[in-house]
Amino acid sequence: MTQHTKPAGILLLLAILLLSLNLRPAIAAIGPLIQSISHDAGVRSVGISLLTTIPVLMMGLGAIYAARIRQALGERGGITAGSALIAVACLMRLWADDRNGLFLSAALVGLGIAVIQALLPGFIKRNFGARTSSVIALYSTGIVAGAAIGSGTASWLEDQLGWLSTLASWSLPAALATVFWLLASLGSQHEGRSNVQAAARSVPFWRIGRCWSLLLFFGIGTGAFMLAMAWISPFYIGLGLGKATAGLLLSVLTVVEALTALWLSFAIGRFPDRRGLLLTSLLLVAAGFLLLIVAPLLAPYFAVSLLGVGIGILFPLSIIVAMDHLKDPTLAGNFTAFVQGGGFIIASLVPLTAGSLRDVFNDLSYIWLLMSIASLGMLVLAVSFSPASYQQFQQDLAELQAGELKPA
Repeated sequence: MTQHTKPAGILLLLAILLLSLNLRPAIAAIGPLIQSISHDAGVRSVGISLLTTIPVLMMGLGAIYAARIRQALGERGGITAGSALIAVACLMRLWADDRNGLFLSAALVGLGIAVIQALLPGFIKRNFGARTSSVIALYSTGIVAGAAIGSGTASWLEDQLGWLSTLASWSLPAALATVFWLLASLGSQHEGRSNVQAAARSVPFWRIGRCWSLLLFFGIGTGAFMLAMAWISPFYIGLGLGKATAGLLLSVLTVVEALTALWLSFAIGRFPDRRGLLLTSLLLVAAGFLLLIVAPLLAPYFAVSLLGVGIGILFPLSIIVAMDHLKDPTLAGNFTAFVQGGGFIIASLVPLTAGSLRDVFNDLSYIWLLMSIASLGMLVLAVSFSPASYQQFQQDLAELQAGELKPA
């Protein structure tokens, strides 16, 4: 694998970070603006949830078609198109003052995010080799940091600009990231023609049980991320806290997530066996959601900090562990797309379920409980993700490609 010169590598890392920073603000900014959106656009809790559910669902569908996107546009071209689409979709929100406009822009934002998330992991593995895990962790740090910035600035920007302009303002950083990516990726490695054609041939990952385990794991972890991002602020407003305090709690959550993910990007090399980190993160997530049920006002900052640390480890690791299973960049990219495709579809149902339960019971305790149980249930899967099991997976995949493996 050809290595970048140091300046080129740094520029490419910066481009990846800028891209990742733009993958969540358009979604994360919705939570703090719920009251204004509900009042002005006439959207109820389920409709608000759809503003999160629709883009996450699009992420899943986009990941499923990652191989075809890679064949049609290439990795560099596809990532460029995805980033540009995020910029255009955010700009559309300047005029999206009704539910139809909001839902359309949410779908386009999700499609743009989907393309980037489907193609960038394979690109990273191709260009960074042994440093893939650290770069994936940095990429994940950018995602959660972008969520922190989007949610943390939403209320202040609304006071200055109004909620429509606040949502539309994220078109500018997305456009800047697109231009920087185009320039920084000029010297990057690209797939050869044979690899692109191979990527288009579907590998039936669904026939291997481990693929479904990783898919479910990613779905639950991402669902926890999306649920907390969408509903922590409205939850605390419903308990009587002021809008500013509720927004601060969401900011604490996302900042802790970002700092934890940043730590992980430096520390991941010390944990070749990821299971200890996975188990710790799941226990922290479960504890955080349980605190929201039993003592939400007793120690709210502690509760959201537990969630932040747990999700800050769990979300990046769910991608890293999937990438660990394969060495070939194209195959690893397609495998990660399979895991993310189904995982994002699962995750998209979580905020929608939360909105539905809130409309029925006027309470989010039920969804907190469900996520706590799901997190504890994932402990069983986490224990099975040993480094030795990766070799068995590669053997199963080789047999599958040779037509020798029976369906799982």
